[in-house]
Amino acid sequence: MHKDPQSKRIKIYSALEVANICGVVNQTAINWIRNGYLKAFTTPGGQYRVYKDDLAAFIRERGMRVPAEFSDVEGIEADWKTVLVVDDDEVLNKAIASYLTKHLDGFTILQAMNGFDAGSLIAQKKPGFIILDLDLPGVNGKEICQRIKKDASFGKPYVIVVTGLEEDGIEEKMIGFGADRFFRKPLTMSTLVDTINAAIDAD
Repeated sequence: MHKDPQSKRIKIYSALEVANICGVVNQTAINWIRNGYLKAFTTPGGQYRVYKDDLAAFIRERGMRVPAEFSDVEGIEADWKTVLVVDDDEVLNKAIASYLTKHLDGFTILQAMNGFDAGSLIAQKKPGFIILDLDLPGVNGKEICQRIKKDASFGKPYVIVVTGLEEDGIEEKMIGFGADRFFRKPLTMSTLVDTINAAIDAD
C-alpha cells in the first residue's frame, strides 16, 4: 500500500505564492508564518520562503484541498491501519465496526452515519479503507467515492462499496467512479476482513 521513497525536486514558495495557492491574501500567509502555523525561513533580504513539503503538510493538516502539483509530495497517503465504516443503518454500522475491531488487530475503526460526517472524518483522519454504503443522508456514497478518488489530499484510500441498491448498472458505475471492490447486501462480515487483508497482502 505504501509508495516507495522517491527523490523529489526541492521547490520553494514565496509568501505571495503561498497565498495564491491557498486562496488567501498575502498578509494572511505572512501571518501564518509569523504566528508559527506555517514553517518557513527568511532570505538574506528578509523575505519569507516556504518549502514545498512544509506547505503540503500545512494544507493537509487544515483539511484544505491539495493542489495537483502536490500529489507527488511524500506523506500524502492514507492511514492504512484505519477503517471508516459509512452506513446510516446504525445497527449494521455498529455490527460491522464491532466485527472489524475483533478481527483486524491493531486497526482503528471509525464510524459515520451520514455523508457529511463521512466527509469530515475522511479529510481529518485519512482512513486507508472505507466501507461505503451508497444510499446515505446528506452527501450520498456515489459523490463521496468520486470526490475522494479524484482528490489526492485524501490519500487515495481503498473503497469497498456495500449497498442494497438494485439500480441497473450500479456496480459498473461505482467501479468507474474508482471503487476498488463492490458487494451487495447482505454479505458476511468475514468477507470485509478478507478483502482488507487481501488488499494489504497484495502490496
